[in-house]
Amino acid sequence: MSAAVAARDRAATVLRVTEMFHSIQGESRHAGRPCAFVRLTGCNLRCVWCDTAYAFEGGEARTVADILGALERFGERYVLVTGGEPLAQPGVHDLIGALLDRGHEVAIETGGSLDLAPLDRRAMIVMDLKCPGSGMSDRNRWENLDLLKATDEIKLVVADRRDYEWAREAIARHRLAGRCGLLLAPVHGGLDPARLAAWILEDRLPVRLQLQLHKYIWPGVERGV
Repeated sequence: MSAAVAARDRAATVLRVTEMFHSIQGESRHAGRPCAFVRLTGCNLRCVWCDTAYAFEGGEARTVADILGALERFGERYVLVTGGEPLAQPGVHDLIGALLDRGHEVAIETGGSLDLAPLDRRAMIVMDLKCPGSGMSDRNRWENLDLLKATDEIKLVVADRRDYEWAREAIARHRLAGRCGLLLAPVHGGLDPARLAAWILEDRLPVRLQLQLHKYIWPGVERGV
């Protein structure tokens, strides 16, 4: 198959998309950067504290070509592909490849339960490790840890002290410090960030405290930010 035919086939791939928007990246080491967001529909997990349940179902069927055209209007090089769980749609790999080939800087947020091996190595991965408070810690795919690059990040969302101690033990047991970026985030509205910060400082934990910046810029706004 020629490169031209492969590109044409990839552009025709259909994905279900919940929303696309231009906003400020609220998470990861890139928090604060302008970013184009592609939120795909569907998720195989049901975290207790999920703040994007509206992306579980519905959405609009759009081709990769349609998505690329919509993103061009934002004029943004940095693109985040998120969900839901974006890896639940096999066609996401065609979208990521097309974005990268166009010169975009691409990040993908994933819940950590699905195989990372098919992902294009040029993309940045932000992968969750689910703490017990999520109700989904038994779905962690620990094999994914060996697939992460130094430029990727692991995010642990902490609901309480039990979650924090689980996260601290996981970081030590799997020797995650130095492997890639480590983010500890309090459940928004559930755990006082100051309390989590105190625990991190007390243990000298080698992580970055992450707050969801967009929720402070646009309090109460659930979509399109």
